[in-house]
Amino acid sequence: MNTYTVKMTPEKGLFLVNEQGEEVKTTDVLLQTAPHRVFAFHGNMGAGKTTFIKQLCEDMGTMDVVNSPTFAIVNVYDVQVPYSGEVYHFDCYRLKDLREAQDFGAEEYLYSGNYCFIEWPEMIAPLLPEDTVQIRIEVQDNGDRILTIQP
Repeated sequence: MNTYTVKMTPEKGLFLVNEQGEEVKTTDVLLQTAPHRVFAFHGNMGAGKTTFIKQLCEDMGTMDVVNSPTFAIVNVYDVQVPYSGEVYHFDCYRLKDLREAQDFGAEEYLYSGNYCFIEWPEMIAPLLPEDTVQIRIEVQDNGDRILTIQP
């Protein structure tokens, strides 16, 4: 298990600080958990799941507009080398049941070999690959977030 502090400043935007106090990019999470491709983001409403995923996709080189796929359920972003391909960003908050996820083909995305970033993963837990990386985001009193990663 690894822990990072998520910080945001007007000058730097969103960045991570590792346990040694060093600033690192969000993509270090991907390097640390390679070769895993499916990431389940847990956190309360407003914890920063979408904000973190947006920065992660930007750091992966997407030129696409990254926003919450709340109503679309899944957004697709193109990313650059070395992450070339597509990233699938899920927001499962509005799913009524597992059947809805199956109907839109969630399993095809999850087992595609592309990166999948999932908000509210508990809604589709039975469909997730066994090796899904679990990421928890907790808001601190000072506004920072603690990011805990369990590969």
